[in-house]
Amino acid sequence: MSVDSQAISLVRSSFKSVAAVEDGPERLARTFYSILFARSPETREFFPAAMDVQRDRLVGAIAHVVERLDESDAILEYLAQLGRDHRKYGVTDEHYTAVGNALIEALETFGGAEMWTDEVDSAWRNALAIISAAMMDAANAEDGPPAWSATVVECRPVIKGVAVVRLQLDQTMEYRAGQYVSVQVAARPRMWRYLSPATPYDGTGILEFHVRQVTGGWVSPVMVNQTAVGDTWVVGSPIGALGIPENSKDLLMIASGTGVAPLRAQILELIRRGNTRKVQLFYSGQHPCDLYDLPYLWKLAEKHPWLTIVPVSEEDENPWWHTEAEPLPPIGMARRIVGKVGKVVTSFGDWAGYDIQVVGSESMVNSTKFRLRAVGIDVDTVRNDPTY
Repeated sequence: MSVDSQAISLVRSSFKSVAAVEDGPERLARTFYSILFARSPETREFFPAAMDVQRDRLVGAIAHVVERLDESDAILEYLAQLGRDHRKYGVTDEHYTAVGNALIEALETFGGAEMWTDEVDSAWRNALAIISAAMMDAANAEDGPPAWSATVVECRPVIKGVAVVRLQLDQTMEYRAGQYVSVQVAARPRMWRYLSPATPYDGTGILEFHVRQVTGGWVSPVMVNQTAVGDTWVVGSPIGALGIPENSKDLLMIASGTGVAPLRAQILELIRRGNTRKVQLFYSGQHPCDLYDLPYLWKLAEKHPWLTIVPVSEEDENPWWHTEAEPLPPIGMARRIVGKVGKVVTSFGDWAGYDIQVVGSESMVNSTKFRLRAVGIDVDTVRNDPTY
């Protein structure tokens, strides 16, 4: 990636200026889509009727790339993954050009003449050209399907608002344990939800997802409450930087709720590889019942001494609607700790020398990183995928 340091600085500072304005990111996204749909009306069919979530994703994706423009290898791999995933929309090279031009016009309109200098304009055009080229090259080089059709073979509620869904893909899709995919259900066309497989790739074409219903969400309530065996879902290409590191470091994994899925997949992959390194998983939730996968994880830890499971909940009691008794830990397993997961993790030590992954809501990830920084961890080395 050949964006020089001065251009990167201009791109970052101009984008931060937009983000600093009240409602700036939302206004930028609205302006961008208005321009894009006016200039290239055929692109409207790629997007859902309700654009609220899509606008948030756009700003999140831009922010993620802008902050990592100087991380050449990592950002190019991320862009390649996005390019392969965007094949599911039927995007062509001309659409990438239209998107770039619309974003430039939106930024210029939003920033005004004072911010949008010739130097800023040149920096953005250079960066967007490289970004588009990386996505287009990856998409054009891919010879696999643009998306996979999958049939639901099991849908099992585990607690109120959370279901485990197992799918059988029509074609094998290789992915790295820890990655996530975009998923579409028939009842919500063009509305894609990101989910992480909870099991590693094994060649059978079976995917397992842990789906939480999001209050006010468009897609997740349908997935959790209306999915039936035999339904057809559509799955996009795998994305994400999480996964088992190639080094031999011990692993610290921190998850909240259904965020355990990509970490669970890695643990299962480590078992298959005959792992010997230490793995410590702090599995958290607001209530004890949010740790729905704890009995299964305990069974894994009983069989594999290198795996330690530490359950954490912010509240000591379950909500009124959950009437099942809390499972008791097997002999030798850690008992549930009450508190914020970041505070609990750092009370166990400073974790120097560990490969650290954090999966959960944006607030959980940020608060956990804050706690890790306080004990001397360089949080730039802590891995988490974008939370948008």
